[in-house]
Amino acid sequence: MTEKPLSLLEQPQWRILDQSSLGPQFDARQSFAFDDTLCASAGSRTSPATARTWVHHDTVVLGIQDSRLPFIQEGIEYLASQGYRAVVRNSGGLAVVLDEGVLNISLIFPESDKGIDINRGYDAMWELVKVMLPEQAAKIEAREIEGSYCPGSYDLSIGGKKFAGISQRRLRNGVAVQIYLCVTGSGSDRAELIRNFYERSLKGSVTKFAYPVIVPEVMASISELTGKDVTIQDMMLKLLTALKNLSGRIFSSSLSMDEQLVFEKNLARMAERNKKIGID
Repeated sequence: MTEKPLSLLEQPQWRILDQSSLGPQFDARQSFAFDDTLCASAGSRTSPATARTWVHHDTVVLGIQDSRLPFIQEGIEYLASQGYRAVVRNSGGLAVVLDEGVLNISLIFPESDKGIDINRGYDAMWELVKVMLPEQAAKIEAREIEGSYCPGSYDLSIGGKKFAGISQRRLRNGVAVQIYLCVTGSGSDRAELIRNFYERSLKGSVTKFAYPVIVPEVMASISELTGKDVTIQDMMLKLLTALKNLSGRIFSSSLSMDEQLVFEKNLARMAERNKKIGID
């Protein structure tokens, strides 16, 4: 019998690392180093299931394929001219915009003896978002939205407009399921930024990898889709309430001393990866 997605969320306890209000100096390279560190802790069973929330200001996170764009430096310079820093993450996927209106959530689980099927991880995050947005739950679809940035089969949309994207990273017997939720602001403005980035990074070149052709109108924020002024703080409360209701206990935590050492090594790897394409 197939286990239901929500069963992944029904943990004995949830460890919470809330980094949603650290401000503009919180660098996205740190975020990916944090998730790799927490994956290792969950995989070694030294940490329970963990939910980490994070917000980065004016950052475009690039995927590995983006770092191979023929005119990537010109694309990065364009982003800088618009006030955005670029960071290359350590996993797949393509360019996404992170700003103060985008809430990121990472759910980190230990791999069970049977393993966690990749779709089950995606489905768990989809179900969590539906729990957080009960009034829209029946309308939230998970399917690829053509014309969006970083398109994938688990794009979350309402009425054909994408407001979130889900990814996964598996490392050292741990699984990190990550989502970006466009909560406030203009989804189409964010998409326009990425469209211009690709135009400058490709300059009409034919490449083996098919980069997305961005159609800004297919992207929106939760506030735009609901017609309500939803805030990051609103979504944080909905998340914590959902996890508390799905588990026996939630508790706030920072990294342990051992985790801090692992984090510093992971951060150094991230810095090295970015230096290779000229990002300090």
